[in-house]
Amino acid sequence: MALIRRFIEGHQSVRLHPTEVDCYYQILGGDSPRVHLSTFGSDHRQSEPKSSQSIQLDEKRARQLIDILERAFPAQRQQP
Repeated sequence: MALIRRFIEGHQSVRLHPTEVDCYYQILGGDSPRVHLSTFGSDHRQSEPKSSQSIQLDEKRARQLIDILERAFPAQRQQP
């Protein structure tokens, strides 16, 4: 598990993933609220479901992620 420090545009050779997973989220309160995201193994996993990856976003990184998503999906951008 890790708090996202920064987003850097990548240039790796990546492909679309062939499987889907569920992502659980929790909103953690306090002086510095965070959003916690955990993905779980695919339906084809041989063992019982368990968390595969976990990340946390603070407000600054969440806003950066929103900007990235709006660039990726411009037709979905909300109008003021």
